[in-house]
Amino acid sequence: MDNTSEYSVTGSAVRLTAERWAHIVDTHCELAGLREEVLETIARPDRILAGFEGERLAVREIESGKWLVVVYRENESDGFVITAFLTRRHRSLDRRQQLWPSQPS
Repeated sequence: MDNTSEYSVTGSAVRLTAERWAHIVDTHCELAGLREEVLETIARPDRILAGFEGERLAVREIESGKWLVVVYRENESDGFVITAFLTRRHRSLDRRQQLWPSQPS
């Protein structure tokens, strides 16, 4: 399996390496077969939330009441996936600062 990249909504290429994907699937076996959905979540999230240590969380609802969350870091020209997981706990996501789309003032 090759390393792949997808562009985030800010235009940064975000890498998903073969090593990282293997780690994600080992930890979250329910994501096996969802590599394309992980990349799609980076490119077309419903929203992007702030992590606690500078990372970003791309969030996309993949079925009613179930969200795919992709945790990644990016800078001006490059980025990389840290992990990904599925959750039904939208309240914990709602407590985080939303970075994109920007919230009206």
